Amino acid sequence: MACQIKEKKPKPQGYVKSDGIIRVRREKKGRKGKTVTAISGFDPSSDSLKEIAKNLKVACGTGGSLKDGIIIIQGDHREAIQRELQSQGFKVKLSGG
Repeated sequence: MACQIKEKKPKPQGYVKSDGIIRVRREKKGRKGKTVTAISGFDPSSDSLKEIAKNLKVACGTGGSLKDGIIIIQGDHREAIQRELQSQGFKVKLSGG
């Protein structure tokens, strides 16, 4: 009798298992020297992610995008984003340099 092997479905590249904590980090590597603030830890199936990204861009007064469940805001705005997300009831941690 042949053994059947179940294939695991690969998770999307930006997928982060949500533990209820939103992580805000500064990134510069691979972005031609430009600094961005990456926010991860949201439930990727959430429909309100676009609205959250829009509110954060307005609060920081800068551009940004939403890609694979990670919100990317141009520039280093970690403290402002942390305050904004905490006021919306999220548990936020600053991570990285």
